[in-house]
Amino acid sequence: MKPSRRAVLGGAAAAVAASTISLPATAAGRLSNLAHLDFLRTPVTPPAAPGHSTYGSGPLGVLWTYAEHQADGSYRRVGGGTYDAATNTYGQGAYNADDIARAAVVYVRHWKLFRRTTSLDAARGLLRSLTYLQSPNGNVVLWMQPDGTLNPSAEPVELPDPSDSGPSYWLARTVWALGEGYAAFRPVDSVFAGFLRERLELAIAALERQVLVRYGDYNVVDGRRLPAWLIVNGADATSEAVLGLAAYVRAGGSPPARRVLARFAEGIAKMGAGSTREWPFRALLPWGESISDWHAWGAQMPSALAAAASALGNRDLLQPAIGDTAGFTPLLLTAGGPDNGWLPAPVDRSQIAYGVDARLQAVLALGQQHLAAFVAAWYFGANHAGAPTYDAATGRTYDGISGDGVINRNSGAESTIHGQLSMLALDANPDIPRLSGTPAYDGLRLVEAESGTGGQVVTPPAAWTGESQWSNGSYLALDGTATWTLPAATQPRLVLPVVNVTEHPDRTVWSSGGKVLGTLNYRGGPQGISAAPGALLPLTLAKPLPATATRMTATGTGQLDALLLIPLISSLRIGRATLLVSVDTRPVRVLGEHAWNYDASGKLVAQGKAIVEPGGFTVVLG
Repeated sequence: MKPSRRAVLGGAAAAVAASTISLPATAAGRLSNLAHLDFLRTPVTPPAAPGHSTYGSGPLGVLWTYAEHQADGSYRRVGGGTYDAATNTYGQGAYNADDIARAAVVYVRHWKLFRRTTSLDAARGLLRSLTYLQSPNGNVVLWMQPDGTLNPSAEPVELPDPSDSGPSYWLARTVWALGEGYAAFRPVDSVFAGFLRERLELAIAALERQVLVRYGDYNVVDGRRLPAWLIVNGADATSEAVLGLAAYVRAGGSPPARRVLARFAEGIAKMGAGSTREWPFRALLPWGESISDWHAWGAQMPSALAAAASALGNRDLLQPAIGDTAGFTPLLLTAGGPDNGWLPAPVDRSQIAYGVDARLQAVLALGQQHLAAFVAAWYFGANHAGAPTYDAATGRTYDGISGDGVINRNSGAESTIHGQLSMLALDANPDIPRLSGTPAYDGLRLVEAESGTGGQVVTPPAAWTGESQWSNGSYLALDGTATWTLPAATQPRLVLPVVNVTEHPDRTVWSSGGKVLGTLNYRGGPQGISAAPGALLPLTLAKPLPATATRMTATGTGQLDALLLIPLISSLRIGRATLLVSVDTRPVRVLGEHAWNYDASGKLVAQGKAIVEPGGFTVVLG
């Protein structure tokens, strides 16, 4: 398709010149390094606990939860919750099923990629401890004390309480580990694989009994119908179970496993929302109790759908996954990277490996290697801190970066695990370039509604509503007219006022320079299971804000949280590589003769001249 107009963009994109220079090659050698994860592992011989058993005899392999950075550069392994030196116990525990399960996946994948027997042995030890934590009802105890004593009811309280009394994130992650573990051990140790199969079937039965009993039912959430058959009402938790179920089904899993996989995948697929120009921009929402919440951590939904599509031979599952990776993820990257929470404004701008890894696994699962290079660059210094968060020499991944760019130098189990999962994925795909350098973003910007003149600033008792979060902890109550002074721009911007959509009708007319940009008439549906009446939602104005506009006015009534401004072509530049993302309705020609152009479906449509397709993205070298 020929572009209908030519645009020369400012910011990072303007610096892209015609070039045939290729991206820098990936450095020689492996990125993955299990040394720090090995440091977190330890053996334990638990005292007898009624109803709990495992395969074989001898100490179990467990994993310390946290590792605190010390002044001398070393690390101290600690548990979760308040420590009682007299009893050598923690309020929560030293080791937990969540991390044990995910660490087992690391060692299984390391074995599959490098065939190192020590990795297979480590996986066996962790899977033995994970199955010891499983109760006869198929559920899983979350915490274990340093001596191996189980702690079903932790302090602070975590739901369900006791932790093996119902479905949970840790049950979902147990299914993930058992599924991938079974697939890996089946050809090398059929007896142990048979044991893993028995325990996985026990967990599957628990999920059918406790979760899938609601298959086909829907919950009402602020007027929308969301599937009621997700684990703990979460597409995030369910996606991690699906990863294990898909591995199990591909390895010859049972008919019940195939049925459970299909039903969970169906539920996840129904969590897609929005369009190329409407919130949440085709993202798969992670939480079935909110239509205003997207978080990076645990957002494995696209990779889970890709795995399920392969295991079930159902390509229909790929469409919502592609929408998430080709639509939402590029906008997330140009807005500043994998933020921890858009709720719905990007209010939690901290970034952690758990969220970065989920984005990386997703784009790789959908074959979008160009995007993978930009996601992975977070580990190598292309982040708000401007410094690496992964140390290949030690295998440490730091515990995240704050919204203002400060690295948390601790390196606990979760960060280490997901850092290693990312590095294993990159080792398995050595052609993905390693980008590094200070990133230059020209993407979504947030303007606080209460920064305008007019209206009344209201500060509720808490910023968190129970299902979404007021940006900056306050909002503007409008009953009349308010005006905002906006940052200057070099191109038109899509405008999305974030408003509280309640069952009370509201109407606002938005204008700039004497021209109406759009009229919002909105009224929410029934609250349903949502924790709060109303939903904070970004609503797209019909016309973009002109490039020269620096003032905007709203007239009407409503509760306004923020204004989201998105350039029609947003960009992220790292070194000599630039990612361009469109929310325009027409193709846009930009500077650059060495480019890969993808359409809104994630399909590569052209190489050569940089033409950003409507709702698509382009990668330019130069």
